[in-house]
Amino acid sequence: MTDAPASKSRDPSRRDSSSQTRLRLLRIAASHRRTGRNDLMLGAILAFVAGAINAGGFLAIGHYTSHMTGIVSAIADNLALGVFGLVGSGLALLISFTLGAACSAVLINWARRHARRQQYAYPLALESGLLIAFAGIGAVIPAAAAAPVTAVLLCFVMGLQNATITKISGARIRTTHLTGMTTDIGIELGKLAYGVVARVLHHPPIATDVRKLGILLPIIGMFFLGGLIGALGFKHLGHAFSLPIAALLLAVASPQLRPRPLSPQ
Repeated sequence: MTDAPASKSRDPSRRDSSSQTRLRLLRIAASHRRTGRNDLMLGAILAFVAGAINAGGFLAIGHYTSHMTGIVSAIADNLALGVFGLVGSGLALLISFTLGAACSAVLINWARRHARRQQYAYPLALESGLLIAFAGIGAVIPAAAAAPVTAVLLCFVMGLQNATITKISGARIRTTHLTGMTTDIGIELGKLAYGVVARVLHHPPIATDVRKLGILLPIIGMFFLGGLIGALGFKHLGHAFSLPIAALLLAVASPQLRPRPLSPQ
């Protein structure tokens, strides 16, 4: 009879410990020292951001900006149809995404030589600043007039982000497009299904990478959640929906940007 209250009294401490672990992971999500857990934490956060910017950005400017497949296809279509103005617009978006990825590489590689602790915080902080600029442009310029500039800006942001998580995770995680990750999930689910058949038919077993599924499924879920939040945010807040997202990125980057206290002599 006395054991039950004791076990209940331990539950809050377990919950507190779990919350502290999550907060610590959030604080070190952009750390230069990488682990599988903080890779997943940062990947999930950036997938949420990409989903929100992709969906909210579409409502704002009429373009999805987080993946280049559709943009390159549109360039080819418009070139074939002779709509050269739209070809130029598509090329501008493609070049902007590429420059964003290049900017991430420059920031990270420079920081590895001069400020190693901040190497991943710099591109995240820059992304936060650009999203604040997106909100500012929307506040002072009518949406239709601002659309060309903000489309280019958001493509740059998405290229910056995708290159950052690609370098952090060694290309295991991408956050701005889901095609490759969805394909990998399908492969693993197919292996899982075949494993059941193999057991029935007494064939050699086949291993399913459950750990990979445990990474990819949360990232896709966070992209979807971000898309939902971004669409609702733009519906109710307009361009200002990007400000809370910018604050989230800054919260992730800021622990690495703060100077370390000097050790006592």
